[in-house]
Amino acid sequence: MRFSKPLRAALIAFVAASVAVSATIDVPDHSVDPCAAIGDKKWVSPREVRACYSSFKVNGAIKTNILDVAEKTAAFHTSVNYQIKAPAPFTSEVHENLMQDISRIRRQNYASEYDFHIDLSRTFKRLNDGHCSWTNYCYVSLFVNYLPTPLVLLTAADGTQNVHIAYEAFTVASAEFPDQISVWQDALPLGLKGKLETLSGAKVLLINGKLPFDAVNANAAIAGGYQALGARQNVYFSSYRRVAGEWGYVFGQFAQQALPLDDYAVLTIQRVNHTLLDTIVLPYRSRLGSAAVPFQDTVSWRANNCAAVASTNGVDYYSSKVPDTSAAKLAPAGPKHLLNVAADNSPLTDVTLPAILQPTLVPLEGSRNVAQFYLARDGKTGVLALGSFSDTNYSAFLSSLLTGLQSLTKLGATQLIVDVTNNGGGFICAAQWLHRIIAGPKSTTVPQAGFDTTARAGPLAQLIVQSVVTNSTDPSQNLLYNPVNWRDASNNFFAVDNNWLEPPVDFVINGRKDSFSQRLGQECQPEGFPDDAPAEALFDTKKVAIVSNGRCASSCSLFSIAMSKLEGSKTVVVGGKADVGQKYCGTIGGQSTDFVTIDSEIKTTGLKNHTLAPPDMIVNGVLGITWRLAYGVDKPNEPAEWQDHAANLNLPLTANLVNNPVAIWEEVARRVF
Repeated sequence: MRFSKPLRAALIAFVAASVAVSATIDVPDHSVDPCAAIGDKKWVSPREVRACYSSFKVNGAIKTNILDVAEKTAAFHTSVNYQIKAPAPFTSEVHENLMQDISRIRRQNYASEYDFHIDLSRTFKRLNDGHCSWTNYCYVSLFVNYLPTPLVLLTAADGTQNVHIAYEAFTVASAEFPDQISVWQDALPLGLKGKLETLSGAKVLLINGKLPFDAVNANAAIAGGYQALGARQNVYFSSYRRVAGEWGYVFGQFAQQALPLDDYAVLTIQRVNHTLLDTIVLPYRSRLGSAAVPFQDTVSWRANNCAAVASTNGVDYYSSKVPDTSAAKLAPAGPKHLLNVAADNSPLTDVTLPAILQPTLVPLEGSRNVAQFYLARDGKTGVLALGSFSDTNYSAFLSSLLTGLQSLTKLGATQLIVDVTNNGGGFICAAQWLHRIIAGPKSTTVPQAGFDTTARAGPLAQLIVQSVVTNSTDPSQNLLYNPVNWRDASNNFFAVDNNWLEPPVDFVINGRKDSFSQRLGQECQPEGFPDDAPAEALFDTKKVAIVSNGRCASSCSLFSIAMSKLEGSKTVVVGGKADVGQKYCGTIGGQSTDFVTIDSEIKTTGLKNHTLAPPDMIVNGVLGITWRLAYGVDKPNEPAEWQDHAANLNLPLTANLVNNPVAIWEEVARRVF
């Protein structure tokens, strides 16, 4: 909605008095131990959480340890030099010099460790790369901020777009937060007190005194995770996701925060069937996270949630000192089970999508966990709702994908919708398998149904490979750097003594010298695929539509790009801002990994004491990186990460479509096929 300057000034003045109400929100006074005030409590105020977090001063040894781990692990991250200034079309979206900022943070003084965490976390988020992220569970999602008013972006019949409180807001909030609804009911102004339900569906005119998309874009600037602005805008709003066992509801980053960033939200709204405007002040409430270990005070908070745990650091896979359970958890299961998963640390709740919005279509044979198959009511459109490319059982997952697609074709489906909304990736070979069975055996699927990749060839990486090939330090083929786990550009396996990082391929990226491996070929066929791949295509790929809210990452991106650019499938982003170019996939990578895996590679090859090796992490943290980059389609000798992936259609959301999967699928079928 656009306002004239006088109207905008009037609206802002209208909320000025309401903003002052914030002074009445509880301000904790816990002079002895502020963490004791929130210990053993399920719900507290964000100010109380911040008081606890901010009470712990920076410990020099902890700060140095975190930064040493970050800096030395980043040497294995493929994109660190690209991200200083990304190629077009992401030049304006990604321009973070990570190594320079880590040096700055080393020199900078902070009032508290929490302030240090915020700075480091947002430095990584400015990469807009869900693979390369820093999560410290001492703070992130220990307590989660909530509001009962998730937002949506709706498009009217005349094409205008406005932000609204979700129509299902009260239903979701009252089901998820029955013990806090009274707090929000009582916070409403006179005349609305006790009438929280009447806010559902309201048009939002101002958020904290700003036009709605000023607030949306301010959040997008720090949201991280995705290069494309559209995807970072869309995360502000509520959405749905298929999770294992149910349909989930995602609150969005306005109504759910992983840190206690805000105390309240001031909304100027126009309720449904009302002409007058209302201004409301709703307090955020902080709930203890589901993964938090209970604590009573500062000492137990630090001991229970901030110190490194058994899975924080890597292991020598062949050390007799390593418990079998740890080794089994940390050791990779072979290249065919490698993952490409976004490590976005925005919490996805276990909230259930309201029954009125859930698909009433009957799930077909092949449906399991995150993958559900349906035949639409038109009798010709098949639907695969795929919330992730991960599963608890790799072989069963791949088998179920084939069974489900065959179930659709047997029922007469001739066109296919693959809904990958909020799909953060998973098994690389599952993405390639889905491409292969949809499209059939052809030059774009056999022997390579994915993309060639490359790894960074830094000095320590080269030493790891040298240790493997000369000292036989990995007889069970556990290591990523073991040559026998990879094929060359001609799709031939490397020999056991092949140092595949030699000679490195040298580049100059943003004025900085960098080195990468030779090109790596296909990694999934035949070992990573079931034996029953169909001899013919299951669907005409031009009658396949891939649908999401733009938040399709990692293996999801690899699948979507292959289907779109190699097979001519349609791509649809749902609910994006009309004047912002929508991208059908986000962070791509080629394979993601993390510090603990790299640390295991280093320890197993006896290089832990090398000056380039990161130390063991002493905090409860996770550092993710991209270990391989996939090559693109449009420019086959350059990374796919920096190539354009514009959606064919940005589907506007109406009140009848928003967060309603079946209604969205039917509208996509009507518009695309």
